[in-house]
Amino acid sequence: MGFRMVLEAQPDVAVVGEAGDGAEAVALAAELRPDVVLMDVRMPGVDGIEATARISAAQLPSRVLILTTFDLDEYAFAALRAGAAGFLLKNAHPADLIAGIRTVAAGDGVVAPRITRQLIEAFARQTDPAATAAGPRADERLERLERLTDREREVLVEIARGQSNAEIAETLHLSEATVKTHVSRILPKLELRDRVQAVVFAYEIGLVAAGSQPGAER
Repeated sequence: MGFRMVLEAQPDVAVVGEAGDGAEAVALAAELRPDVVLMDVRMPGVDGIEATARISAAQLPSRVLILTTFDLDEYAFAALRAGAAGFLLKNAHPADLIAGIRTVAAGDGVVAPRITRQLIEAFARQTDPAATAAGPRADERLERLERLTDREREVLVEIARGQSNAEIAETLHLSEATVKTHVSRILPKLELRDRVQAVVFAYEIGLVAAGSQPGAER
């Protein structure tokens, strides 16, 4: 109810449905085809991770924004692979919630700034680069990686480390506009939807290791 009140106060946002669990969320997403689904992680029956995976597998136009209670919710990380467009904390300021929804609706990914690096590090610890690099999709992922220029690969590494465009610009001694241009080229070359998927890709292929620091030698 609180989220609905906040959202419906915005002239460009309409709440078209509410679901009590993951199964209902998937059914309503298929029926109503909203631009964005705000998804809780822990729900009875079908949880938010499975619901996100089902929405992604059905290739619905809806993009999923995960709402989590804790800075590091281990159950939420699996939603990255399931196709979530990002994470926000449930206690986020209303302005941040609205901004996150607009960002996701516009086609980008979003992660609450204060948990970005912790989330990435925790995700990395759950990921075995040796296993994923040797998996059945390894050749296909490597082929996509080869499409990048050396500079684009450097930018991808910094994205995976949780750097914003401004921080990447400072680290690589580029203008922020140039970084934005690189990001806009990286995503289609890798056949990825947004920055969140870029983080998953970089860790799964072993391009970045847990604990690596921005600007470190690669």
